[in-house]
Amino acid sequence: MDPDPLSQKPPAPFIVTGELPPDILAWADGLRRAHFPPERNWLKAHVTLFHSFAPSLKEELPRFLAAMAGEFAPPKAEVTGLMDLGGGTAIALRSPALLAVRKRIADHFWDMLTKQDQGGKKLHITVQNKVKREDALALQRALEPVLPHPQFAFTGLGLHIYRGPHWEPVQVWKFRGKQDA
Repeated sequence: MDPDPLSQKPPAPFIVTGELPPDILAWADGLRRAHFPPERNWLKAHVTLFHSFAPSLKEELPRFLAAMAGEFAPPKAEVTGLMDLGGGTAIALRSPALLAVRKRIADHFWDMLTKQDQGGKKLHITVQNKVKREDALALQRALEPVLPHPQFAFTGLGLHIYRGPHWEPVQVWKFRGKQDA
């Protein structure tokens, strides 16, 4: 990782993620590597909470994310099934606690959010995207009967810079609070 990715390159939008525990990340990333078109698979499996924060928030956003991670306990979550993306497939997740943390972040930065980030959020991990509809349906039929439904807890909040199409990691703040969101 760059020693200070915020100051060494031109400004670019920030992406905020919910960080997965190692076992869930490894499992989901294996599915992503197996089924995401390889010519477009530049990222590890991830849970995007916000798609685009303005570069002008480079001071305030990290401070606020650190405060949220320090305040809240790791949000409990579970895999609930598959999500049909039309031309793709995702692992559907349920985590009222992570959505509550997301709401706190959204409320604080409301005037700075894009329309996409102001809308409701369905938590998921994309394992396949921009494929033919029949390929997406075939994967869903194959995965549905064998998909485990583990429970887990998100480990932290991640901040990345979008350097289209790649993401540059900035920092991860581990959830370490005692309070549930």
